[in-house]
Amino acid sequence: MASEETRTLTSTTVRTPATPEARESPGGAFARAWRTRLIVVGIVLAALNLRPAITSLGALLEEVRDGLGMSGSVAGLLTSVPPLCFAVFGVTAPRLARRFGAGAVVCAGMVAIGAGLLIRPYAGGTAAFLATSALALMGIAVSNVLMPVIVKRWFPDRVGSMTGLYSMALALGTATAAAATVPLTDALGGNWQSGLAVWAALAAAAVLPWIPFVREWGGAPGDVRERGGAPGERTPAREDADPARAGRAPAEAPALRITRSRTAWALAVFFGLQATAAYITMGWMPQIFRDAGVPAGTAGLLLAVTMVMGVPLAFVIPRLATRLPQQGPIVLALGVSGLVGYAGLYLAPAAGAWAWALLLGVANCAFPLALTMVGMRARTGAGVAQLSAFAQSTGYLLSIPGPLLVGVLYQHSGGWGLPIALMAGLMIPQMAVGVLAGRDRTVEEEAAG
Repeated sequence: MASEETRTLTSTTVRTPATPEARESPGGAFARAWRTRLIVVGIVLAALNLRPAITSLGALLEEVRDGLGMSGSVAGLLTSVPPLCFAVFGVTAPRLARRFGAGAVVCAGMVAIGAGLLIRPYAGGTAAFLATSALALMGIAVSNVLMPVIVKRWFPDRVGSMTGLYSMALALGTATAAAATVPLTDALGGNWQSGLAVWAALAAAAVLPWIPFVREWGGAPGDVRERGGAPGERTPAREDADPARAGRAPAEAPALRITRSRTAWALAVFFGLQATAAYITMGWMPQIFRDAGVPAGTAGLLLAVTMVMGVPLAFVIPRLATRLPQQGPIVLALGVSGLVGYAGLYLAPAAGAWAWALLLGVANCAFPLALTMVGMRARTGAGVAQLSAFAQSTGYLLSIPGPLLVGVLYQHSGGWGLPIALMAGLMIPQMAVGVLAGRDRTVEEEAAG
């Protein structure tokens, strides 16, 4: 009897609501569930828009060069604009998010992407084309940095799966733009301006789910706070402490001395080297295949195959990464795929084109792995924001010379031997720093030490 009473008491205790979320009214629970679904839709639509501005241009780079009278070196500069903008504008994202709210900044980013994509084909001249491209890339830059922050705040216990969903949508948008731009251009009368401008519609659709979050002041359900428990333990922030509800700006958490963290530097260099490979691939791979005798439409499809590999793998890799104590083995596997793909691209670019496209697509999945490690290498939402801004801005800054150097080497050597050798050579340090960034530690620990 005593044991039965004990079981009854224990059962009653477990069922007793102990948190504000558990005592939430049915109407409040419904509103919370609706907002969570809306933020998932917003994340997916935003991710779909983070690469079409780049891969749509890669598919039509030859036509754009002819239309605007660009040399190979200037085209290399054009392919270096994305990482430059990501480095310059991405570092401002955490400050903008603290002031206006992450939802408002992402919404404005989608507006900037749509406006830039709509205007740039008709701006006239290389300088105007670059300026309007920078407008779209500015929107991409702030959204790039804030996506891991939003995932950490709203889904602190599902960082791997939500990062996988976001990365999968990003890869899908990348691949779709690469594959569909040339057919769309043909369907619109063969005008490259129309083929580039059509992607503004996708950005316009992505604005809508973020509008309800524009007036929020940066707090969100599931914001992660550090507490006195075990390392990595998480607790949801109280909703009644939401600064938007209290009518005041949130108190800023003390800034980490992020540059004291060796893991932060390793992650930044890893991010920069994988970005270098990705933007060289997106900007130049169709041209490599076209110069090898592959038709333009097929070259666009090959780029799409490279990008679409990220759709399933971008969902699998983050989930696998969060289950491993260290992510070094994944880094090495992706690096080996890249080395084999570059070797094939050098030896038989046309004969084995589909195989090389697949292997380079696997190697490009270092991007979702890097995003996952950003979420894993910091304990708190504020730490993720700082690490994301530092790793992405520093990384994209490091990646600027790569696409430009490829354009210069291509123009002055008259072939793709030296550019491909450069791509393969950069894969070695990428693997080394990726192993260092994948160690089981946090930037808060290293910065405090």
